[in-house]
Amino acid sequence: MKINLSGHHVDVTDTVKEDVSAKFTKIASHFPTLISLDIIISKEHGEFEVEITTNYEGSRIAAKASDPVMYPALSSAGKKLDAALKHRKGQLKADLHAKPEVTAPEIAYERVQEMDLK
Repeated sequence: MKINLSGHHVDVTDTVKEDVSAKFTKIASHFPTLISLDIIISKEHGEFEVEITTNYEGSRIAAKASDPVMYPALSSAGKKLDAALKHRKGQLKADLHAKPEVTAPEIAYERVQEMDLK
């Protein structure tokens, strides 16, 4: 899985890159069709904001978190992304199950037509 990491008013060092790749390897193993993650770390008004976006099975999924410290913000955004991906995976699995066929109840009009009302 490719991770595109960028920072806005934040220096993205090698340790940050290593931490991000370590956090998201578990997500990559759970969702093998996930191709890439776009992660933006920004700092505004003394808080770190982490925004993660990806495309998974035809839909765009995003997660966002903020915290005064960068690493808890990364962790929180990762948990939200994992939950969103699990939700989407569940929706896709539910579509594969056979739906029960609806049996239409007899319509009263048809029953009246069958009756001999003379």
